[in-house]
Amino acid sequence: MKHQPHLTLVGAGPGDPDLLTLKGAKALRQANVVLYDALIDPRLLHHAPPQALKVYVGKRAGQHRATQGEINQLIVQYAKSHGHVVRLKGGDPFVFGRGQEEAAFARSKGITVDIVPGISSCIAVPELQQVPPTRRGYSESFWVITGTTREGELSADLALAAKSTATVIVLMGMKKAEQIAALFERAGKSALPAMAISKGSTLAEQRAIGTVATLPKLIEARQLPCPGLLVFGEVVRLHPEWDYEAISTAQLKERA
Repeated sequence: MKHQPHLTLVGAGPGDPDLLTLKGAKALRQANVVLYDALIDPRLLHHAPPQALKVYVGKRAGQHRATQGEINQLIVQYAKSHGHVVRLKGGDPFVFGRGQEEAAFARSKGITVDIVPGISSCIAVPELQQVPPTRRGYSESFWVITGTTREGELSADLALAAKSTATVIVLMGMKKAEQIAALFERAGKSALPAMAISKGSTLAEQRAIGTVATLPKLIEARQLPCPGLLVFGEVVRLHPEWDYEAISTAQLKERA
């Protein structure tokens, strides 16, 4: 039986497998092949049929990396040989996920494409800490910025964002927290509330809350692992334990 080549890009959400959408689960149940990333909870693969191929194409430091070109070729190869390929990506596939590149390459090879958006960590992870990106009287807008460009440098948008009154959410910025905080300090915002969340929405979630001036030290002291995101803005004051964390921050500063 000849299979019709087809690709479905599915956003897996921020980490908690229960945050996969119903449409994402439906796509997995209909998959012949699942190509999945490093940060995908393995339990999500149980939605796929037992006979479906599950192929790891993750990109993690210190391990073999499947290049984007290799992933694109695998999508086409498996779609033509097996039919329905589900490309399972963390968060939302179009938010720093290169999903559009994969979809465009598949279409260029005559493969039909569907998109299933995922719950992005940029909103979900702070929200699970009860910190909203916006709230009346605190923030009228929010920026979502990558902490590191493909060249390994800080995004130029960070310096612009630091000067705004918006909430600034930085994805993949944990390792550059000190450099990012320095941009806010140069903008006169040393006392601005700030938060770091590691492995958000999972059982291994950790967080640190302080100010621009203290957040890098808190991250280091608590040895928060990647992946993680940073939140800068007055909305961090809305965290239920803000007062307690402010005391801890002051104590850490005294010991430094």
